[in-house]
Amino acid sequence: MRMFSGNVPYVASRAKARRQALMDKARLRQLISQSPDQLTNTVAESGYQNEINLYASRYTGGDLVEAALTHNLENELDNMLSHCRGKVRKVVEIYSSRYEYQNAKAVLRAVANGIESEKLSKDILPDLNEINTPWIKILESSDDLRSAAQQMRRKSFGSALLNLPEDARLSHYEDALDRHYFAASMKALGHSGNDSRYLRNILATEIDHRNILNVLEASAFQIEGNALFEELLPGGRLMPQRALSSVANGGRSAMMDVLRNNTKFDIAGFEDALQTAEKERSLDAVVTWLHAREYAQMQKMSYLHPVSALPIVYYIAMKVKEVTDLRMIVRGRLAGLPPDLLEAHIL
Repeated sequence: MRMFSGNVPYVASRAKARRQALMDKARLRQLISQSPDQLTNTVAESGYQNEINLYASRYTGGDLVEAALTHNLENELDNMLSHCRGKVRKVVEIYSSRYEYQNAKAVLRAVANGIESEKLSKDILPDLNEINTPWIKILESSDDLRSAAQQMRRKSFGSALLNLPEDARLSHYEDALDRHYFAASMKALGHSGNDSRYLRNILATEIDHRNILNVLEASAFQIEGNALFEELLPGGRLMPQRALSSVANGGRSAMMDVLRNNTKFDIAGFEDALQTAEKERSLDAVVTWLHAREYAQMQKMSYLHPVSALPIVYYIAMKVKEVTDLRMIVRGRLAGLPPDLLEAHIL
């Protein structure tokens, strides 16, 4: 089928077919109610058999499932991108490149916390997948954050890391990666095209949600002013750049005023989530509400502009969601969490 790899309708329909093969809510509910031992077999039968077999001689239980899920996801992202050409590839690559940034964060966290490469290759970057070999080598040859950043200098975000001061902490490196990803992606999506515009809106929503959570977390520690302003990302639509200074100075109350003035934002639903969060003394309810808002916006990509990059990006997002949900189910069941708690977080 390689000769059709540049054909947008073919690649879009391929992505749609693969998306339809992903687990639905009913299937996930069945998994949530299963024992940890049953989970491995069910996950294998749900499209991950090859990866389960690959790692079965090395790991068992949750470690086996997590390695298989990660390996499968990495290969699937690489495979889908390999079928894209031209402008469609550029748009899809903008979205999928975020996972390279995540890999960089994983390596930097391992360096900062003294985690051995064996553990990283077991939990996060499976070493039987050659895609991860360069990342594992960076960890093995890094003495500190600066030396790790030096080895990432040829990455698209390399200069953003090297521009940090010598004594920069892990949080500074993570923030630099986030800022670079969103700034570079928004700039790259500046050209015309329905798929580019819609994906730009998706990224703007992600930026808004990160900023909302940053403001709420800062409020809990009574942080305002310049310290909060430095944590906020430009590029959002609910809280545009011109509003960030006033939000930083006014904190949570100023943010709520900005959100209330936006007619496209469900302020009542958000306030309900906030009330639940305050009762539970956790932002979990707000995070879940914001995720639901993101996925509702994402879902429109399944039918808007069907012959474009959007169906491909949507499939990638839903594939990542499936793997994320499966990881949470496996971890939760192994930790003894009740099914209703897992269902509330996943569905």
